[in-house]
Amino acid sequence: MLQFYRMKQVWYARKWVVILLHISAWMIIFSLPYLLTSHYNDNRVKEPDKDATGFFYLNTITNFLFVGLFYLNAYVLTPRFIIRKKYVAYIFLVIAIFFVIMAIHGILFNYLIKNHPFIFVFSVRFNLPTFLLTVAVSITYQLIGDKIRSEKLANEKQEENLKTELSFLRSQISPHFMFNVLNNIVALARTRSEQLEPTVIKLSSLMRYMVYETREQKATLKNEIEYLQSYIDLQTQRFEDSVKVNFTIDAPNDHQSIEPMLLIPFVENAFKHGIGLIEDPQIDIKLRTENNMLFFYVRNKYNGSTEEVKDGIAGIGLVNVKRRLNLLYGKDQNLMISTEKNWFTISLQLKLH
Repeated sequence: MLQFYRMKQVWYARKWVVILLHISAWMIIFSLPYLLTSHYNDNRVKEPDKDATGFFYLNTITNFLFVGLFYLNAYVLTPRFIIRKKYVAYIFLVIAIFFVIMAIHGILFNYLIKNHPFIFVFSVRFNLPTFLLTVAVSITYQLIGDKIRSEKLANEKQEENLKTELSFLRSQISPHFMFNVLNNIVALARTRSEQLEPTVIKLSSLMRYMVYETREQKATLKNEIEYLQSYIDLQTQRFEDSVKVNFTIDAPNDHQSIEPMLLIPFVENAFKHGIGLIEDPQIDIKLRTENNMLFFYVRNKYNGSTEEVKDGIAGIGLVNVKRRLNLLYGKDQNLMISTEKNWFTISLQLKLH
């Protein structure tokens, strides 16, 4: 199914189609004034041969002005005015640009054409169709480009969600961790410990979230926090006093939406690399929300003499975590990762939806 999304590409997004559309558009735009205003040539005196070159240069330079107008309108004016629905300001600006072009056209006419006077009305009649068509085509070009980019981004998000879901199902919680939890439950059952029931409940909650919430595009921050808490509690119970874990939460509004299991890879990484051959292992986890912003902080000690820390984030990998954040949140997120004095630290700022 992932191959389907890689192979699927809209026909109008292909490079050769874009080039062909540009060439075709300019051929139509440059030829249209002569087709629509042929009566203009019939009603005026035929130019002497010595002015034919002047008219050729005049029309060529004017056409290049329209080329500049096309890309100015497509990449600057349309995003800033049309897309933002500032139509009145856009209309006045376009009219001003038209008169600037006509002024340049008039100066060129007087410089290149010696035997005919410049008549503003005739010049407007000749160039106005080209001007209006250039504006209309450039707006259409930019809007179609935005649609292509939006569809491409949507396909990338869908593909990334599929990849992430498969990664979660395969290895989001390592089998080693699950076996340790089950062995711990067996030990609690044999000793008839009071911790047996809450341990089973937390494991059940963790598995339920993994199986069902990852199918949805969004989850509540409350459910994500509960999942993190269950995971941390099980890990803390497993290692007991051999590792110091600090988990602080300050989330007054925990009903905001977040992509499911977006935060767990960082916590998994802390437990994976923050224990073992480390003196006085310690893991600090902080989660805070303020208005629509999420601040997530995880740090753990690591043994700088080993190569294990270079493995990055456990499960789906550091590269995939960054890519997922970029696709889902774009500029609404900021992930910083640092290693200093045997501390591995991640700091994530995220604008919640």
